Amino acid sequence: MTEQERQHQDLESRLPLASGEAFSAARAQVLASGQSVLQSEDGFIVRVFPDGRKQKLKPVEPPTPVIPGTTFTIR
Repeated sequence: MTEQERQHQDLESRLPLASGEAFSAARAQVLASGQSVLQSEDGFIVRVFPDGRKQKLKPVEPPTPVIPGTTFTIR
């Protein structure tokens, strides 16, 4: 493996943590500004208010299990 490939893999391995941190920071910023956020929780889309209240909005279908490497065609 070349040095460039190793660096590329290193950067890719950091993406999940970095994206999780960015998402958490954005969510906290929105709640701090007095707005609500939507999230999926226990099979429902839920509105979370800055004071911590939660309002169930609608049920969602369960996640589709996927085997890594599987290709899906969207029609």
